[in-house]
Amino acid sequence: MSENDLHLPNLTIRRFRGIQDLSIERLGRVTLIAGKNGVGKTTVLDAVRVYAARGHYAVLASILTKREELVRHFDGYVEDPFAPDWEALFYGRRVMPCGPITIGPTGSRQVLSIEVGLLNGEGSDNWAERTPDSISDEDDGILTLRLNKHEQVVPLNYAESQLIDRRIARDVGLAPSIRCESLGPSVLRNAEIARLWDKVALTDDENRTVEALRLVLGEEIERVAVIGDQGDSSYGRRAVVKVAGQKRPVPLRSLGDGAVRLFGVALALANSQGGFLLIDEAENGIHHTLQRDFWRMVLLTAEANNVQVFATTHSWDCVVGFAQAAVAEEGVEGALVRLDSDGEGIRAVEYSERQLRVAAEQGIEVR
Repeated sequence: MSENDLHLPNLTIRRFRGIQDLSIERLGRVTLIAGKNGVGKTTVLDAVRVYAARGHYAVLASILTKREELVRHFDGYVEDPFAPDWEALFYGRRVMPCGPITIGPTGSRQVLSIEVGLLNGEGSDNWAERTPDSISDEDDGILTLRLNKHEQVVPLNYAESQLIDRRIARDVGLAPSIRCESLGPSVLRNAEIARLWDKVALTDDENRTVEALRLVLGEEIERVAVIGDQGDSSYGRRAVVKVAGQKRPVPLRSLGDGAVRLFGVALALANSQGGFLLIDEAENGIHHTLQRDFWRMVLLTAEANNVQVFATTHSWDCVVGFAQAAVAEEGVEGALVRLDSDGEGIRAVEYSERQLRVAAEQGIEVR
């Protein structure tokens, strides 16, 4: 893959969570996914995150844990009786006869496959004939991960997985994972800002994060720093800003959620070089008058850092701002995709740059 090739020029997702079969034929350097609540926008971000991690056990478990999709196990060997509900990863919450999860570019060997099975032994031959309800706690369940010619098996026996969890988090993988940062709907916490900042401090990327803040407050923003002690129980490490005309730095959070959101996106872009950045509900904290400048910053920084960005929205102002920025920056490919539910599944409606221009100029609804 050349330096600026996209990891995912297109995307097919099958049997993953609420998506039975979805194909998006064209993705951009930055792809904005619009659609109604509950249609599957965040699930697409989760799928890209799983693909980037090559099905890493810790990522799969964190997706389920975050949504409290857990099952209770009564096992005397572990302290925590809850385990990830692996069936919730599969469409319809049924491992069989759903078939394996597949995520990746269309028509490529670089497609990640995830399926649940049994280790070799009694009962493994008739796995396909067994329903999830018939599987006992004693069964040695496994997740089988496949990518190209690589294969990795992860044990799902709860007690065993707890004992080897730390090793799994470090070692399991089909291939080296692709760098990936995720931003949720809310603004970053201080600890997350500090983690991202430490990787860009005193580099050229530090300057880009300052430029992002200037989109909100103009040239009076002079410098940014992260101060404090991680052991401070009150605030920990926190970002402060040197503002022209002010004798002392002011807390970043005192400038509003928009400033924190922009700073977080800029930091995440700097930390995602050569990989992915996922932004859920990208409009949050960004005033409608700043949407075009915000997306211009994202497009240009993503191209400069070779980052492929996936973002979701249900805001018309966000779509318009993205369309205006994508049309203006002809050297960076932006793609708008709307997800629709047709009663039988989810389909992707893709918009060309010409259609984006018309939509932006005439106010045509494309959410």
